[in-house]
Amino acid sequence: MEKISLQSFPKAIVHIDGDCFFASCEVARNPKLRGKSVVTGKERGIASSFTYEAKARGVKRGMRLSEIKKLCPDAIFLPSDYETYSLYSKRMFEIVRRYTPDVDEYSIDECFADITGLRRSLRLTYTQIAEKIKYDLDNELGMTFSVGLSVNKVTAKIASKWKKPSGLTVIPLHNLHLFLDKLQTDKIWGIGPQTGAHLSKLRVYTALDFALKDLEWVEKNFTKPQIEIWRELHGEFVYPLNTEEKHDYQSISKTRTFTPPSANKEVVFSELSKNVESACIKLRRHNLFTKEVFFYLKRQDFGYAGLEIKLPFPVSVPQVIIRSIRESFDKVYQKNTLYRATGVVLMKLSNGNTTTMDLFGESLVEDKISKVYEQVDAVEKKYGKHTLFLGSSFSAMKNDQHEGDRGTLTDRKRFRLKGETVRKHLNIPNLGKVK
Repeated sequence: MEKISLQSFPKAIVHIDGDCFFASCEVARNPKLRGKSVVTGKERGIASSFTYEAKARGVKRGMRLSEIKKLCPDAIFLPSDYETYSLYSKRMFEIVRRYTPDVDEYSIDECFADITGLRRSLRLTYTQIAEKIKYDLDNELGMTFSVGLSVNKVTAKIASKWKKPSGLTVIPLHNLHLFLDKLQTDKIWGIGPQTGAHLSKLRVYTALDFALKDLEWVEKNFTKPQIEIWRELHGEFVYPLNTEEKHDYQSISKTRTFTPPSANKEVVFSELSKNVESACIKLRRHNLFTKEVFFYLKRQDFGYAGLEIKLPFPVSVPQVIIRSIRESFDKVYQKNTLYRATGVVLMKLSNGNTTTMDLFGESLVEDKISKVYEQVDAVEKKYGKHTLFLGSSFSAMKNDQHEGDRGTLTDRKRFRLKGETVRKHLNIPNLGKVK
């Protein structure tokens, strides 16, 4: 057994990061793709994820598929299958929870886990626990994960990125300075290029340079977020793990890209209407209400225009929002212009029933509509999202989101396991093409 003092790990935090997660899910689901240049994002026309084989050929995130074909003629383009990715993600978190209940699901492909104090109960060192987690993930999910073990979130994140792909890096407190000395400031989680450039102007080039500054200097030159990062670089445990399901949204956004692009006003409005309905479904799921809305239209040349709207009272159903957008739509929409995407952001969110009286009683009407949506939500819970929808969203609901090659359906949608329906799938990835 390795000798680790309490000073080496006053807290033991593991960060797990899926390598090229979306593309890796596709390879895990279809092992025939292993060793090939796989790129997801076919439905958007740009790379959203890709295997390391594609990366070695020069493929970068956001690159257009037409450019990728020139660099990598043998690349395999697949539509993004977010349902399957979310199921692999769920399995990932379940595997980590075999070792500790304290798991922070940071994103679909990464999480933090607190394994402090588990050495005795598991009869393993912290390093061995991290190794076991990685082994189970790699072998059971058929893809690789990069794992970092250290004393807090920031340093665990540094560790997981140290050896990619499929690395395991351990940074105990007494060795932390050795890693910080080799790390540029803009590579620190939470710093970014702008703050990194500012640090360079102050002649602070590495994470160790930053960590060696005294607190007074840091407080003079930076604000709370950077001060907290500085403390974590000192080995303090500042950022707690969030192990609860997220409900405290500051905003909710929905975006929808469609092909071919359209200059038809009603088609574009219908796409926007569907975004509003989708956003409101999430609002109601978390018992939230919105008082302010921002909607935007993205042109074929990738330029966009939008408008912010203040609602007369807080709402959680789409009718009031769509009516308000309709009244202002012509201020944003340009005739004879091709549009490729629409988006909506719901802001000024509040919890609970915040219905207030207004001059013309509109809020009472909205309150009655809310009761109708209780039944709508019950139906959709049983039969699937958008089983019922508004007439303003009909075009977007009726037509495929993408036509032509970009409209290729994922295997998850084309092939169903025994017992599945079009709207309801089993809670496991579709590992075989079974009709």
